[in-house]
Amino acid sequence: MNKIKVKFIINGKEVSLLVKPTERLLDTLRDRLNLTGTKEGCGVGECGACTVMLDGQAVNSCLVLTAQVAGREVRTVEGLGKEDELDILQQAFIDHQAVQCGFCTPGMLMSARALLDDKSSPTREEIKTALDGNLCRCTGYQQIVEAVEAAAEAEGAD
Repeated sequence: MNKIKVKFIINGKEVSLLVKPTERLLDTLRDRLNLTGTKEGCGVGECGACTVMLDGQAVNSCLVLTAQVAGREVRTVEGLGKEDELDILQQAFIDHQAVQCGFCTPGMLMSARALLDDKSSPTREEIKTALDGNLCRCTGYQQIVEAVEAAAEAEGAD
């Protein structure tokens, strides 16, 4: 199978890769770029474990071909925060005990970050809607929603 050259921005850095036309972004992130925070749960866009941001929008990376991100910007959970400082959302998840097993956490964080980047003071209903595509079997979601509310409040105070 012929490979195609794809250039894109990942977490603020430009990369150029040769990929198969059928290669999923999820596989590129995990297998080629060693960004293993993005998880594969269902592989069909139902669970949200593989959620990343593509040009600021939350997307399921298992449903996006790497070729589709040419010239675009991808942000993964590894791109949140700084080297020595957590993103406000990451800290809020810790503070509100919104992490249990942790498998869904990267996808939840990326969906929440996309929401907060778009809307600084979301309502509880808007938060629930933004997280709707992310499944969690451990937390019952309450702590996650509270963490996003707290992060929104903290960002608004800055």
